[in-house]
Amino acid sequence: MILGIQLNLSVFKILGEIKMRKMILVLFIPCLVFQFFASYSYTAEKKLAQTGLQFLSIPTDARVAAMGEAFTTVPGQSSSMFFNPANMALMNSFVDFSISQNNWIFDINQYAGSIAFNPARGLYGSFGISVLSVDYGEFYGTVVDPTLEKGYRNTENFAPSAFAIGFGYAKSLTDRFSVGGQAKYVYQELGSSTLPVGDIKDGVTKSVDNKVDVIAFDFGTIYKTGFKSLVFGMNVRNFSQEVKYQTEGFQLPLTFTIGISMNVFDLFGEGHEMHSLLISMDALHPRAYSERLNFGGEYWFKQMFALRCGYNYNYDERNLTAGLGFQLELGTDRMLQIDYAYTPFGLFGNVQRMSFRFSL
Repeated sequence: MILGIQLNLSVFKILGEIKMRKMILVLFIPCLVFQFFASYSYTAEKKLAQTGLQFLSIPTDARVAAMGEAFTTVPGQSSSMFFNPANMALMNSFVDFSISQNNWIFDINQYAGSIAFNPARGLYGSFGISVLSVDYGEFYGTVVDPTLEKGYRNTENFAPSAFAIGFGYAKSLTDRFSVGGQAKYVYQELGSSTLPVGDIKDGVTKSVDNKVDVIAFDFGTIYKTGFKSLVFGMNVRNFSQEVKYQTEGFQLPLTFTIGISMNVFDLFGEGHEMHSLLISMDALHPRAYSERLNFGGEYWFKQMFALRCGYNYNYDERNLTAGLGFQLELGTDRMLQIDYAYTPFGLFGNVQRMSFRFSL
């Protein structure tokens, strides 16, 4: 009898030690990642203006922006194709549809839409289509003309534009590990340039179109650790060949990201179904900038009302983000969601985003 009690106590002790080690791991890994990126960002060489087609790195989705863009491991919606395609594999619905508008700085408007299909509950994987477009507005055109007193003359106005169309696929290889990818066609037109032919004083010119297109790829993975709702993930975005307008070549904004997230209410056991608090962190290694960290939080009450906030570390003109969301359940795996995000942008004013999502 005494021996049985001692064995039971030993088992409970071992289980307690295992849980404690997992808790330490959960707390240690984010601190380690933060320390590495924080120290590296101060010692690494400054990287500025080394890439083009920067619209590919600007988030349009309001939920993502409100959570400080820490979205690598947040699963289950079609707009995941813009951040980590592997998250599509974790969809619960058959179809997920999302549209977003981003009122960016300098009166630039960005629009995004995505739709994903999850046939046979993911037996064949999840398929998705994403569309991203940018309206830069209208600009005045000029050309150098030394024969005039002011040194230039006006040309016709022009309206730059850009868009990307992507096709994505994701699949859960096991109950814990999922992979995904996206191939996208990227196009940008910046109007036309009037260039001199021969000596500029001769006044002979030619018109050159400033447009480029390229095929780019995104890849990602998601790993459920098995400890509560703790999830790790990584993604690589905007992998492509070099592109150029005329003679000068440039790269796309290639970005490598690792992320971690967890619903902290899971640590307190059962009885908290009315509430959820998702905490997420992303560590970014972009080609165009020094290393960055994104932190995000999302609190849900009864899966109906959400409050979100985020923090961006090592950014020049922005750090805090905020937003809210409303969700209406329309039945099993049917849902309507509206999200709003607000981002103070320093000298450039404020950025606001709206998103609409529907799934069935």
